[in-house]
Amino acid sequence: MKFTLKIWRQKDSRSKGKFETYQIDNIPSDASFLEMLDILNDELIRKGEEPVAFDHDCREGICGMCSLHINGRAHGPDEDVTTCQLFMRKFKDGETIWVEPWRAKGFPVIKDLIVDRSAFDKILQAGGYISVNTGNAPDANAIPIPKDDADVAMDAATCIGCGACVATCKNSSAMLFVAAKVSHLAHLPQGKIEATRRVKAMVDKMEELGFGSCTNTGSCEVECPKNISIAHIAKLNREFLKANLEA
Repeated sequence: MKFTLKIWRQKDSRSKGKFETYQIDNIPSDASFLEMLDILNDELIRKGEEPVAFDHDCREGICGMCSLHINGRAHGPDEDVTTCQLFMRKFKDGETIWVEPWRAKGFPVIKDLIVDRSAFDKILQAGGYISVNTGNAPDANAIPIPKDDADVAMDAATCIGCGACVATCKNSSAMLFVAAKVSHLAHLPQGKIEATRRVKAMVDKMEELGFGSCTNTGSCEVECPKNISIAHIAKLNREFLKANLEA
């Protein structure tokens, strides 16, 4: 397969970026998108040109680092996958593919296709944890949890923090990410003790870092590779309202 690649190139966070055009062929249909970029970079290095900088780690869809906007969609044209799980057979032979980084105030570009997603880490540091000392780990069934609550908590816990929700939202809102982290702990007894402080601290930090407001378009849920439901946003709003009433 051969492709025309329109890739965003930006030297650093202070420089202006632009799209550069590359032609590439002999790409196996079973190659992943990141493997295709590896092949492109090998060619660029052989030519003495600067390779395209992009982020990745696990290549198994569990770390959230492979954050690319491809042909106008977060993580590309496939459903329920991260970029590292996207295969070139999803594109037509000879197709032109536009590749760019996440676009959000909270995710400044570092270089080329790499953005600084440490804002998510700062939100988690503000309250996405349980700090109560409970001693040794209890037996798995020592604390009874209703199955419905356990299922919802596990659904929220699958969030990998990739940032697709922010990248696809017209307001660059991080509500789905924050909601998943709050909802996960709010449905478990271990998270009840710090619930009030947690939700207020995480929402305040989200707003401080420049993420936009949620206007319920649902685009975040559509593009989330882990199918996190926007029902968690409703849970976040309820927890936030309750926290402010108790203050």
